Amino acid sequence: MGAQIECLWNKRTGRRIYEGVSVHDLFEVHLTVADLDRAIAFYRDVVGLRLAHIESARQTAFFWIGGAGNAMLGLWWAGAAPQSVTLHTAFRTTLAEVVAAPRALRAAGITPLDFDGRPTDQPIVFAWMPAASVFFRDPDGHLLEYIAMLADEPRPDYGIVPWRMWELIRCAIPMPASVGADRL
Repeated sequence: MGAQIECLWNKRTGRRIYEGVSVHDLFEVHLTVADLDRAIAFYRDVVGLRLAHIESARQTAFFWIGGAGNAMLGLWWAGAAPQSVTLHTAFRTTLAEVVAAPRALRAAGITPLDFDGRPTDQPIVFAWMPAASVFFRDPDGHLLEYIAMLADEPRPDYGIVPWRMWELIRCAIPMPASVGADRL
């Protein structure tokens, strides 16, 4: 016998809700590309992902994100279609790597972008999370992001700010009373 799953009803929609499965992380994402070889080189050499498998018959490539079996990126050749869809994918990394990303991207010939798509030399911070982030585009125009969660308290009232401004804000935020000067 398989596991029993409890069935509940959503009173608003009148549909069944199944309980018993909780999502822990995103495992994979798939993108369409115009040139598979160019995309493989980009994700391997610029983004730094480990190539896991190429399926020549289907014209697809798969990369491990983190260790093998942790998360996966799939690239699917779509050819030179007259219309294309660009998507967004974020890669979790360390804060030090996010801060260093603008320089590393520029060295690879890639323009680092802020949240509004403008060229930048520093990460931005989503103060509501808070998380530091740098955006860039792959050869097919997909918006990619390096992101690192911050240990600071969320500050939604600050919106989205440049990294150097966040550092100033952090220094200006009063310390909670529970942290005495003797603990510094």
